[in-house]
Amino acid sequence: MSLGIELTFFAVILLLAGGIYTLLVSKNLVRTLIAIEVMMKGVTLMLVLAGYFTHQLVKIQAVIISMIVVEVVVITVAAGIVISIYRNNGSLSSKSTETDEEG
Repeated sequence: MSLGIELTFFAVILLLAGGIYTLLVSKNLVRTLIAIEVMMKGVTLMLVLAGYFTHQLVKIQAVIISMIVVEVVVITVAAGIVISIYRNNGSLSSKSTETDEEG
């Protein structure tokens, strides 16, 4: 393998690990959305590598474009939900979304 491919594979692992770490550690909802975006960029880069190795870049490009469209819609809806939570609770902490059960 060439150095460029190895560095790209390392970047994929770094993006996925950083996103997973942020999801596990952070309680802030905006950071959670950013972590999901970072992981999706890692998956996109991994798909590009897979297309390069299998010599099917055209098919992978179609999958990546579809994935980007879906990703934009999901992030937009999630950002709307986070804004709504902030307006209702005054906090972006995921702990502020927990409800107490009375009964």
